[in-house]
Amino acid sequence: MNEERNVRCGERERDVASCASLAGDENEAPSEVLLSVFAQHGQVGLSFYDSKDCTLHFMPDTSDNRDLTILDKVIQEISPNVIITSAKQERNMAQFIKGLGSNPNYRQEIVVYPSANFRVEVSKQRLLSAHLPFLPSSITENEKIPYLSSCIPFDSVLMLRSIGGLLKCLDRRRVGVELEDSSVGVPILQLLTYTLNDVVYIDRDTYSALQIFKSELHPSVYKFQSGVKEGLSLYGILNRCRCKHGSRLLRQWFHRPTRDMSVLKRRQEVVRYFTSPHNSDVMNTLQNFLRNVGNIPTLLYKMSVTHTKVSDWQSLYKTVYSAVGIRDTVRSLPQNIHVFREISCDFKDELPYIATLISKVVDFESSLADNCFIVKPNVDPAIDEKKRTMMGLSDFLTDVARAEMENLDSRFSTCSVIYIPLIGFLLSVPRLPGMVDKENFEIEGLDFLFVSEDRLHYRSAKTKELDHMLGDLHSDIKDMERAVMAKLQASVLQRSSCLYKVLSLCAELDCLMALAQASQNYGYCSPTLTQSCRLTLHQSRHPLLELCVPVFVANPCITSETEGKVKVLTGPNSSGKSIYLKQVGLIVFMALIGSDVPAKEAEIGLVDAIFTRMHSRESVSVGLSTFMIDVNQMSHALNNGTGTSLVLVDEFGKGTNTVDGLSLLAACLNHWLRRSPSECPFVFLATNFHSVLQLGLLPQSPLLSLLTLETAVDGEELVFLYQLKEGICQSSYAANIATLAGLEPALVQRGVEVSELYRTGKTIKRIDQPSGDEQINRCKRVVQKFLSLDLDDLSLDLVKFMKEELLPIGERL
Repeated sequence: MNEERNVRCGERERDVASCASLAGDENEAPSEVLLSVFAQHGQVGLSFYDSKDCTLHFMPDTSDNRDLTILDKVIQEISPNVIITSAKQERNMAQFIKGLGSNPNYRQEIVVYPSANFRVEVSKQRLLSAHLPFLPSSITENEKIPYLSSCIPFDSVLMLRSIGGLLKCLDRRRVGVELEDSSVGVPILQLLTYTLNDVVYIDRDTYSALQIFKSELHPSVYKFQSGVKEGLSLYGILNRCRCKHGSRLLRQWFHRPTRDMSVLKRRQEVVRYFTSPHNSDVMNTLQNFLRNVGNIPTLLYKMSVTHTKVSDWQSLYKTVYSAVGIRDTVRSLPQNIHVFREISCDFKDELPYIATLISKVVDFESSLADNCFIVKPNVDPAIDEKKRTMMGLSDFLTDVARAEMENLDSRFSTCSVIYIPLIGFLLSVPRLPGMVDKENFEIEGLDFLFVSEDRLHYRSAKTKELDHMLGDLHSDIKDMERAVMAKLQASVLQRSSCLYKVLSLCAELDCLMALAQASQNYGYCSPTLTQSCRLTLHQSRHPLLELCVPVFVANPCITSETEGKVKVLTGPNSSGKSIYLKQVGLIVFMALIGSDVPAKEAEIGLVDAIFTRMHSRESVSVGLSTFMIDVNQMSHALNNGTGTSLVLVDEFGKGTNTVDGLSLLAACLNHWLRRSPSECPFVFLATNFHSVLQLGLLPQSPLLSLLTLETAVDGEELVFLYQLKEGICQSSYAANIATLAGLEPALVQRGVEVSELYRTGKTIKRIDQPSGDEQINRCKRVVQKFLSLDLDDLSLDLVKFMKEELLPIGERL
């Protein structure tokens, strides 16, 4: 029986974004994320390894519901390539894994190991024997457990068991070290806690409907491997980050909007500082430094497996040097801002020490010229001595050649002594005309080696003596320089925690300055965040649409427990209802990541979730009808929405029979309106079912607020004013919209006729019937023909006459 069983294989769907966002350099190996999960008794523990930065993340045991919502959220956020779990699982976990395997939207490989690999003691032993370069070199085996217990909560049993399965998979697959010697283990450079505390719930449909992310095929053939780029999306217009880890962190913020007030205040104070025009020069200086911040995890990984190139040392030097510049710049800024204070304190003196050490040891000019690691003078006396010998070798070998010439055959007029790395010292003489075969190459007292470019190369007693006395100088120098490089690498790795802290704070600073720059460019305002159930926006705008139109009409939004939490928005087609709903959702989302928002003023109460029923997802692969998917989205909002949730519903009920759709819409609205003000979510619902209001299907409630978007009719032309006001729209103006869309006037006119007949309850006649005047004229002609008949004529066939003349009229009537 195979120890590893693959349930399902497939390629992971890559998100864009963004190739600009979280990916490393284009010539680097793609990142691989392996997630290990263990669930039991309503608790879930998980851990995952990211090969991009060689970091093991773990989430302490957390309560989860039967549907494993938290686990699903984690999978959405980290997009693992591989999911590892135990063969012995509870029923809900087995069903969840089965659902992943049958869902085409998930492209992960699922690996199932026997439960023995997830035992607590086995997991501890694997962790102790893992390759952890960050551990002190002097630590003993007995000291590892106390040390690691300060990093990992060993009392989280499920999490610890998941680590056992994860390490098993890493060792079997040798992730990142496939081509290394078997003695080289998979490096784990960091142990980090992963948490979902105070994270606002947003599902994939909401991300798609609000266009927070949008992947597009990359037009360049050179980007074929990545395949996608970020299109017009909220992430695309806010991502002004200068370093790749800043883009990666910003994407994480987008995937993990928070309602933690302290985190949001921390971000807002930095954004507010940099949006001031007086601080633009400081921001430009810091952004120039951030451009040089390299991929520290990749650099440290290469050091841990001794694959460091000259370019890697140069990148690390620039990174550390830039970090020192950021620290010195930030120390002149107000220290009452938390992020500035952290950078000033946590960018320790180890940074200039690392920069100085690299600068003193590495000769970048010579290293780049020779494409190999070269040590500067005065670092190692032994290396300097050998290099001096190497430099004086030319004159010395000339003297040796003169001495050798005295012992050579008189046929040779010249000779030289040369040094070839890895071969040693050789005597070189010209090839004489008579030397054709190898037998002619033999010279007494010399050992023939090879012939090259009409010169013969030999070993003499003197060259052998030189080999013994001087050795292989070039190889010795390279070996000694590699030893110096190894010591330098060890010194840097011992300070890896400082470098990771630098990377974390640089990425955060980069994100916040990106948000500040977007706020400056687009005229955003800093929202007032509160814990109250209130949403007040003055002159709010859609952050994406305002960039695509010459003029955008701003609209207000006021909703609270006393000012109507359920907003029903009616209006003509194309009047801007959907845009208004998305505008509110995007503004709330932007506030939850700490960004400024597109409005003149904003007061935003923190929500715990954003639900949408807007776009119908593709339905073929999931085996559900479009209407069923719409109802599922609505059901999710109804069942999970709380008094602090935001629900956006656009045209629900139109995918089925009109009466049934209207009934379901009215039932959903009644469900929310029957709740108490503190339990009813913020609901924004746009509909063209005007009957839900005209027929009185909704109860009188202080929670209900009716809104519409203004229009004006100029002759036969409908003019959209896009201005929000209280009230009800009496007509959808479908005929006007159809005319604007280019339908033939006859078709539009017929539609108006049918609509009017249906509204007034009159009979709708078929369009192929003649008009009333035509019928009267037809009848008159038949009467005239009948009166002109001669009834005394015996050949007259009255039956035939009636069939030909009267029956067609009866059929038409």
